[in-house]
Amino acid sequence: MVSSDSMRDQRQELVVVYYVTGHGFGHATRVVEVARHLVAAGHVVYIVSGAPDFVFKREIPSPKLHVRKVLLDCGAVQSDALTVDRQASLEQYSETAVLPRASILETESRWLRSINANLVVSDIVPVACRAATEADIPSICVSNFSWDFIYADYVTAAGHAHQSIIWQIAEDYSQALFLVRLPGYCPMPAFRDVVDVPLVVREVRKSREQVRKEFGIPDDKKIVVFNFGGQLANWSLKEEFLPAGWVCLVCGASPDQSLPPNFIGPGRDAYTPDLIAASDCMLGKIGYGTVSEALGYKVPFVFIRRDYFNEEPFLRNMLESYRCGVEMIRRDFLSGQWEPYLQRALQMKPCYDLPLNGGETVARILEGAARGDIAAVRKVIGARRLRDAIVFGYQIQRVPGREVTIPDWYTQSQSESQLGLLNGLNPEVEEFEILHGDLQGLSDTALFLKSLARLKDDVNSPLRERVAAAGIFSWEEEIFVARAPGRLDVMGGIADYSGSLVLQMPIREACHVAVQRNSSAKQRVWKHISARQVPGCKPVMQIVSLGSEASNRAPTFDMDLSDFFDAQGEPISYEEARRYFSNDSSQSWAAYVAGTILVLIRELGFKCEDCISILVSSAVPEGKGVSSSAAVEVASMSAIAAAYGLEIEPRQLAILCQKVENLIVGAPCGVMDQMTSACGEAYKLLAMVCQPAEVKEHVNIPTDVKFWGLDSGIKHSVGGADYGSVRVGAFMGRQMIAQLAAEKLSEKQDNGNGFDEVDEVETEQLLDEKNLSYLCNLTTERYEASYANMLPETIEGKKFLDKYGSHKDSVTTILPQVSYPVKSPTAHPIYENSRVEAFALLLEAAGDTTKQLYLLGQLMYQAHLSYTKCGLGSTGTDRLVALVKHMQRHSTSENTCLFGAKISGGGCGGTVCVVSTPGVDATKQILEVQQRYKEATGHLPFIFEGSSPGAGKFGHLRIIRKSI
Repeated sequence: MVSSDSMRDQRQELVVVYYVTGHGFGHATRVVEVARHLVAAGHVVYIVSGAPDFVFKREIPSPKLHVRKVLLDCGAVQSDALTVDRQASLEQYSETAVLPRASILETESRWLRSINANLVVSDIVPVACRAATEADIPSICVSNFSWDFIYADYVTAAGHAHQSIIWQIAEDYSQALFLVRLPGYCPMPAFRDVVDVPLVVREVRKSREQVRKEFGIPDDKKIVVFNFGGQLANWSLKEEFLPAGWVCLVCGASPDQSLPPNFIGPGRDAYTPDLIAASDCMLGKIGYGTVSEALGYKVPFVFIRRDYFNEEPFLRNMLESYRCGVEMIRRDFLSGQWEPYLQRALQMKPCYDLPLNGGETVARILEGAARGDIAAVRKVIGARRLRDAIVFGYQIQRVPGREVTIPDWYTQSQSESQLGLLNGLNPEVEEFEILHGDLQGLSDTALFLKSLARLKDDVNSPLRERVAAAGIFSWEEEIFVARAPGRLDVMGGIADYSGSLVLQMPIREACHVAVQRNSSAKQRVWKHISARQVPGCKPVMQIVSLGSEASNRAPTFDMDLSDFFDAQGEPISYEEARRYFSNDSSQSWAAYVAGTILVLIRELGFKCEDCISILVSSAVPEGKGVSSSAAVEVASMSAIAAAYGLEIEPRQLAILCQKVENLIVGAPCGVMDQMTSACGEAYKLLAMVCQPAEVKEHVNIPTDVKFWGLDSGIKHSVGGADYGSVRVGAFMGRQMIAQLAAEKLSEKQDNGNGFDEVDEVETEQLLDEKNLSYLCNLTTERYEASYANMLPETIEGKKFLDKYGSHKDSVTTILPQVSYPVKSPTAHPIYENSRVEAFALLLEAAGDTTKQLYLLGQLMYQAHLSYTKCGLGSTGTDRLVALVKHMQRHSTSENTCLFGAKISGGGCGGTVCVVSTPGVDATKQILEVQQRYKEATGHLPFIFEGSSPGAGKFGHLRIIRKSI
């Protein structure tokens, strides 16, 4: 029962309006707890929500509670119970709250004035704060996260068309007097002042004995509550999923749903807190409601990771800090391998002993604020807010030397490591003896080894990934380390798959991979692996990816190596492997690492009879178009090859790694990324003819020329639809040209006239073009003269297939219903190859440096325009190129430093490559472009500066921990 005496005040009755987000019932249920105390204190509460009325009125049967059903935000749209659809979330929020914004503000502010509201409370609806300001009513937010933080990552991943949403939401939140912050909170920089409160937990109504009696569950049975917010996602629950002696209460099960005999549907009206408090453990997904009740009732929580909901890591850290949570990997959840997790949950001793009166505390604060008693509210500002940007051990190794940070997509300024200031560190490592190889003066490798050394002491770390990593290595045994850099596409880009010459520079940022092999008998394995098989029975692979928490991915992956073989002992196909790794999207990243082993098995007959432990730590930023995936693939295969004594020369290794990306990951990239990462040399451009992968030379970068990379903040993916359709269009164009050449040749032969010298040359050209293997083997002159006017701008997939049969590209598929661009994707590589050849000659030519730089810049501008014509441009990269042009045009001839820029890699966002003079003045102009871009877009570009050797030049390290 709520004691109203402690809160009741004989002064005026208050009118409090509580806006509730449309994201899930968890927000509604915690609002109910606060509203109950406000109503019990004699105040009128209006709840504005899209949730059904009964959620509130069933819990608070009072005439002082009013529910107004209005949806003013949509939260995170889920494609299923475990996956957030980032693009759909942004689109629906735009439709719900952005497009009708003016109408919402006018309607809500008028309504607030009409009911004489004293206070507006938001959990955590952004526009409610602005509407309150318009109505001249104070507002307060109550939450553990804010939508600007959540949506920031969605914008990065789904494209910047909705970027303005983030800043509008943050501006709306800034209208609030302060934030009442719940435990398990995310960074919320939009709020100036903060008040911390205890957990808001719903009260239990029935005892454990009463619940068991109600559902006829004997005392000797264990109970697990299945709680996924009422979303069962069409999962098939089977009797064998539960160990003997267990019963499962399925929250949200419909009355007509067929359940196995050991699964019970309590009914949709069952009071979930009673079920949780009466259980031995809970199985579900992380949300504020499930976490608060698991902690409050001291019930172990076996959870399945949700994809792309960035509130989760913070709540998870709190769960695990109080020994209340254990993750079940999705593969084991879907296949019914529940027993080891349930048994582990029984061994846990949750220890959350902090207050649980958050509902009453929040109500008191709201009452005081509504009466204008702001001075009585404890507010926290300044240094506390800065400290709170890093919360609950959210310490993520993102790049060497910057181990403590919140995700980089929410960082407001760059660290020194991004500007190249780490190069001055002394690259000495005292913890390991290097038995083979050399650090080569690379400070990032020294820092990686230091981080690796610290793992030995991280068995009790609050960070899951470091605990997992500490448990996979035997520190008395040798470890093999490889390093592979990302790459900056200077010229060539997407023309690689059409056989162009490309010029690529390995960047300073790199991926490190540490590998150790052990016999099955000696290998240390994670607990769920031990439960899955008899110890020492099968070789297993365990992978830990440091920094994966920033992308809300599972930091670990494991598999039995026998899964790479079918029942007959033959290696599985690449298509089967692609399906295997795509089953769990939170672990699909493992395809880039584990896929290298299958390629070695299939292509080289590699036999992996030992257990293998792999640690991946990459400083190559993802989604910025600098080949983060190639760096991971090349470093992984290099380290594995070193550990098993395989001698693979760099070119062959790059081609094998391309197979990983094309055939297992399913991204239709060319080979230049892997070739640069494997074969590149520091401060040189790798000149390669992609037919398929012939390294011509390493072009020295003149001392008076410098290349930079500027990240647009728009996430790039070679697996994206635009890149894929442009590639398909180019291969279609090649096939059309080959058929046109065949028809012209046939027509010439049918005429039967004698050939003169001109006809002979024409015939030879047509014979070459009839068998055209690569578009770049066609000269610009021949293309213009014979084919440019004969290609369609676009063609429907079905029409092409009916006429030409195939486009002869093994890594892309033509969809009959899709219309593909043809003319621009076909022309681009033909002209790009010519531009790249001219670019390489200019770099090697002696003469006037200013003229040389001007011509280099013009070729880059032309390449950028050609990308745009193909449909591979973006607003962000266009803006960066325009800013470089502006700097160039508004500089005098004496102080011009920036001469050209172009989108790089696969386009559609990513990084812009800039050519400049070296020196301080050029650095200042690059930083000015960076700041102007931030002012225009809100995104501060990551600056790529410097270079480093490829994996082939680095070789590998063989190390062993020194005895202490």
